[in-house]
Amino acid sequence: MNPLSIMDGGRRWLTTVGTKPPRTVAAVGDGTTADEAFRLAAAGTGLAWHGDFPNARNLLAAMSRRCGTATGKPFPDQRNHQARRARILGRLLVPLDPGHVLPLRRGPDVRLACTEVYGPSETASLVSLRELLGVVGAHEWRAKGVEIPALGAKIHPHHGVFSPVRGEYVDLVARTPLPTTELAFDIGTGTGVLAAVLAHRGVERVVATDNEPRAIACARDNFGRLGFRGLEALEADLFPPGRAPLVVCNPPWLPARAHTPLERAVYDPGSRMLNAFLDRLPRHLTPGGESWLILSDLAELLGLRTREELLRAFERSGLEVRDREDIRPRHPKAADPGDPLHDARAREVTSLWKLTTRAAPAPD
Repeated sequence: MNPLSIMDGGRRWLTTVGTKPPRTVAAVGDGTTADEAFRLAAAGTGLAWHGDFPNARNLLAAMSRRCGTATGKPFPDQRNHQARRARILGRLLVPLDPGHVLPLRRGPDVRLACTEVYGPSETASLVSLRELLGVVGAHEWRAKGVEIPALGAKIHPHHGVFSPVRGEYVDLVARTPLPTTELAFDIGTGTGVLAAVLAHRGVERVVATDNEPRAIACARDNFGRLGFRGLEALEADLFPPGRAPLVVCNPPWLPARAHTPLERAVYDPGSRMLNAFLDRLPRHLTPGGESWLILSDLAELLGLRTREELLRAFERSGLEVRDREDIRPRHPKAADPGDPLHDARAREVTSLWKLTTRAAPAPD
C-alpha cells in the first residue's frame, strides 16, 4: 500500500490496513515505562521507538496487558474492545531505513518480509510494531506452509489472506459426495484451498474467484506449487461467467463490521456477501446443479443471525435445501475457557448446506 503521510523526520508511514498516522509522535526508548507508554498511546500519541528491539516487543506485551479484557461481555462490546486495543497497540512505532532495514539493536532481518508486502523501498519509513510483527509472522507462515491432511500437501498463505488453520470446512468439502467431476466454481477462494481439494478429488476444472488481488495471487501461487491441472483463479465480484453443476462458497461467517482487510474473511456487515451470493446463485447453477454453502452457526449462537433468517434467505433466492453435512470444531479456541467467545465456540457446529434451485410450480 502506498504511504499515507510523511512524519518522524521525513519517514514515510507504512500500513496495509489503512490506518492513519498519529498526529503527534513522541520519541521513546528503553527507559520508557509501560504505564507511561500506555497513557500516551491511549491519548492518541504515536510512540517512535529508538531502543533495543526485544525491549520494544516486551513493551508492546506490557501495553497489551494494560488494555484489559472483554471476556463475558456482549459480542458488540468485545468487538469495540478489540478495536480500541488495536488502535492503542498500533501506536508503538519502529523505524525502517531504505531497503526495509530495521536499524534497531538486536533487530531481525525483515527485508524480505517487508518487500513481499510493501514492495521495494528506497526511502526511510515508520511502521507500527504490531503490524511489522504480523508481516514477519505472515512471511514465516508463507515459507513454512500449512499442512492440509485432505490434500496430503501444504497450502502457503500470503499476508492479508486468511490461513486455513481451521480444518472443519476443508474436511466437509473433502468428504461430501461430489455431484459432478466436470466443473466447479469456488467463490471467495482465499488461499485456494477448497479449489485444490476439489481438484485433488478429481474435479476436472475448477474456477476459483475472489475480489481481493492478494487472494488471487496467493491462490495462483498455491495452484502452481500443487501442480493440479484445470485450476484457474480469477479476480471477480463473486461469480465467473457462465454456469457450473457445482458451486462452492465458504463466505464470512459473522454479520459484523470488519476492522481490517484480513477480517473481511470472517466478518460480513449485514450479511451482504452471503445475500448477494444467494441472490445470484440460481443464475450460475446449471439445471439440477448443487451448491455447497459452508457456514458456522456461531452467528446464531452470538445472536447476530437466526436460523429462521438464514432459511428465509434461501427461500427468497429461489433455493431449497437438498441435504446438510455437519461437523464439530476441533480448533484450540473451542476448548479454551479463556477465549472471550468460549461459551459459543464450545457449542459451535459448521455445516455444509446442499442447495439447489427450487423447481417451478407445474402449470395448471
